[in-house]
Amino acid sequence: MSINPNVAEVASLLGETSRATILTSLMDGRYHTASELAYMAAVTPQTASFHLAKLVEGNLVKVEKQGRHRYYQLENEEVARILESFLAISPPPEVRSLKQSSQVKLLQEARTCYDHLAGKLGINLTQSMLNSGYLKKEAREFIVTPKGEQFFTEFGIDLDKLKIKRRSFSHACLDWSERQHHLAGALGHGLMTHLFDLGWIVRVPSIRAVKITDKGKVGFKQNFNIDM
Repeated sequence: MSINPNVAEVASLLGETSRATILTSLMDGRYHTASELAYMAAVTPQTASFHLAKLVEGNLVKVEKQGRHRYYQLENEEVARILESFLAISPPPEVRSLKQSSQVKLLQEARTCYDHLAGKLGINLTQSMLNSGYLKKEAREFIVTPKGEQFFTEFGIDLDKLKIKRRSFSHACLDWSERQHHLAGALGHGLMTHLFDLGWIVRVPSIRAVKITDKGKVGFKQNFNIDM
């Protein structure tokens, strides 16, 4: 009898196409109803509910009841990180329609990875902060330099508030579309939230892509020297 954790049980949850689609849809970090996830996975609400029950039982997804409704979200950041790693080694999707092609391009350009930014925008932001000396990379972590502390403070991000959260502060997350590391952790989440508050990015309905606004294009150029 094996004394190792049951990897096969988790793999079986990921091995079903509809469940895998539901999990990747939840990578936007938000709560969704079974009906919303059924639409995203192109299955019936009953089928989605069946898969969600399996995912909740397997500790990959959590559920919160609000009145008669149930809302689902990924269990935690660690699950999101593992899913992103799976996406990085998975073959690209077979594009079968113009709509699918457009969605893939949007996701590659800019998207949420659970609670931080990914895609070209996430990579470009991270690389800009490395080039400017705001961050330095050590193994699988990004370290905020003294110059970076000044930058983030002036930019409107409270580092002390982020550091007291019970989670990784600034780890490196492997980006599945760009095959490079982007900024994650509490700092990655704080940066993404601030960019939403500034109106530089907005969510794209139905998928976890984000769109850069005209205001954002100016802001990214002025503050990060990024042309998007």
